[in-house]
Amino acid sequence: MGSGIVIFGAAIVGLVFLMLLFLITRYKRCPSDKILVIYGRTGQGSAKTLAGGAAFVWPVIQDYQYLDLTPISIDVDLRGALSKQNIRVSVPSRFTVGVSNEPGVMVNAAERLLGKSPEEVRDISKDIIFGQLRLVVATMDIEEINSDRDKFLANVSSNVGAELRKIGLQLINVNVTDIQDESGYIEALGKEAAAKAINDAKQSVAEKNRDGNIGEANANKDMRIQVSSADALAKVGEAAANAKSIDGENEAAISIANSNAERRQREAEALRLATASEKIQEAKALEEAYKAEQEAEMARAKREMATKEADIIVQAEIAKRQIEIDAEAEAEQTRRIAKGEADAIYLKKEAEARGILEILNRQAEGFEKIVGATNGNSRDAVLMIIADKLEELVATQVEAIKNIKIDKVTVWENGSGGDGDGNATSRFVSGLYKSVPPMNDLFNMAGMDLPNYLGGKTEAPPTVDDSSEDATIEVEE
Repeated sequence: MGSGIVIFGAAIVGLVFLMLLFLITRYKRCPSDKILVIYGRTGQGSAKTLAGGAAFVWPVIQDYQYLDLTPISIDVDLRGALSKQNIRVSVPSRFTVGVSNEPGVMVNAAERLLGKSPEEVRDISKDIIFGQLRLVVATMDIEEINSDRDKFLANVSSNVGAELRKIGLQLINVNVTDIQDESGYIEALGKEAAAKAINDAKQSVAEKNRDGNIGEANANKDMRIQVSSADALAKVGEAAANAKSIDGENEAAISIANSNAERRQREAEALRLATASEKIQEAKALEEAYKAEQEAEMARAKREMATKEADIIVQAEIAKRQIEIDAEAEAEQTRRIAKGEADAIYLKKEAEARGILEILNRQAEGFEKIVGATNGNSRDAVLMIIADKLEELVATQVEAIKNIKIDKVTVWENGSGGDGDGNATSRFVSGLYKSVPPMNDLFNMAGMDLPNYLGGKTEAPPTVDDSSEDATIEVEE
């Protein structure tokens, strides 16, 4: 009796242990790289899926399997797919897919892929990818497929991914290895792009070289222009300094002349001083005019020289170096000729001004000595000057009338007696005779003598018979 109880108890314990062991074996844990699919009476109307975690699988009424989450690589060699332009395109590519662990998609995988080998899953996925890839190619141009790879991959991922989700798969990666066409259109586009890139590069290099050459030419031009300008300014400054020095000398000379003129003004008459001052002022004005004209000519020659030199330099830099050398030589020759001409003009004008000033100074000194010789008597001084020029005056008058034929001189008068001094004829003859002594004095001062028929002095002038209305004096030539 006691042993039977022990055996019964042991049996119950063993049964409980076996039940616990059985229950433990039916508790299934799901690894992280797999999906646990429990099918049978799950109470959900479909299989129950778990991505990770654990679940109890009832015996008899439930069973389970695993779906592998390991990615599957699929090579898709799509050949001759028609593009939107009806050009056949080959798009060899590699797709990476795997069973999705999204709750809704896992049910699709359990329903369509459970129990299938990886090769079978690859074949099913490959067929779907082929169809969707052809569809995407048919909706795009070749240029768009070739140039906008991101858009092409986005369209492929969208279309292929949506179809794969229907069977419980997800698209992990798309790698398009190449895009080709049977007509060589893509290759031609590549050559065109390469040629354009090469041409753009060559154009860019040529433009940079051109900019460099232009910059160098401009720099050389600016340097030469600045050097020429500096030389011109230096020469202008030197000329200005010389002009100022000459002006100082002239002003000093003018001051001395003014001082002498003031001293002579106190000694001589107003007419002589006014005449001398006017001559000096005219000489000064003429000298200043010559000086201004000379400076203007020099400035114009330098400005034209600088302009021509700058133009020659610019043209020479654009052309050849040899032309630049020839142009510089020609510009230098032109500059020297212009400088020589300007110097000659300046020396000529300066000599003329000095000559005029010297003549005026000599005349003023002569006038001063003549006045001094007459002890300040202006009338005697004027007579001396007239006597000095009398020979020239007489020669001029004789030259003026030497060819005039005078047969006779007839004097007409109206016969009136006048104021008791005789008629008009007698007064004319008397006046003519009375003018002989002053003429004799004038000729004596000049060192000359009157002719004998005019040299005798009479006590009374000759009389003329005025009994008739007409009186005639005939003078034989």
